[in-house]
Amino acid sequence: MCGRFALSKETDELIAEFVAAGGRPEDWRPAWSIAPTNNVPIVRDAVSDTGEIQRELTMARWDWPKPANRPSGPPIINARIEKLPTGFWVGAFSNSRCIVPMAPGYLEWTGERGDKQPHLIYGDGILAAAGLTWTAEIAGERQRIFVVVTREARDASGEIHDRMPAFLTRDLWDDWLNPASLTVDGDTLASKRNRAELLDELDASSSVIAATMRTHLVDRRLNNTRTVDRYDPTLLAPLQ
Repeated sequence: MCGRFALSKETDELIAEFVAAGGRPEDWRPAWSIAPTNNVPIVRDAVSDTGEIQRELTMARWDWPKPANRPSGPPIINARIEKLPTGFWVGAFSNSRCIVPMAPGYLEWTGERGDKQPHLIYGDGILAAAGLTWTAEIAGERQRIFVVVTREARDASGEIHDRMPAFLTRDLWDDWLNPASLTVDGDTLASKRNRAELLDELDASSSVIAATMRTHLVDRRLNNTRTVDRYDPTLLAPLQ
């Protein structure tokens, strides 16, 4: 699972990293505690009115509409990699993928209720988490939304939690962001093959990044999203 992450980079740094257009600096302020329903920058490839593919940095809400058979409960914020090719996620996976930048990483907790200890799980530079994106009406307003794709955790991440974000190596960015549909009209076998191939690439790519991840303990102020100052960089300093 991934229920909190950090993005300590400015808009211009994200534009430079992902060679993306858009992204107004006033829309984003670096944050060290990003929680569900917060708005953050994501990267997506969109088709312009002239048919050109443009990579853009755009703000999106970390949230997803609940299915009809689960109208209540906490926000939907993650999509399991093994669930992507069928059912609830297949439409977004086939047609509308994104990158969720994280820097330096994401947070997980160990311990019992009332005595939780947060851990920062981090990598090198800006991490590119695989995501799905869509637009939905929330509180009467049309908004761009996203979820983070997760996989079985391994290496350092697996010592803290059984799930982790599926991170992309740079060579997979273009394939993951490609707006061309994985679904081939009238050809079920080709559609399944396209989805399976991309999932295999994501599994291999995310395994490479997982092997580079490291962890350290961080401040318990992070335990309460209502009181923590998300803009305080000292939150993620390693505990002595």
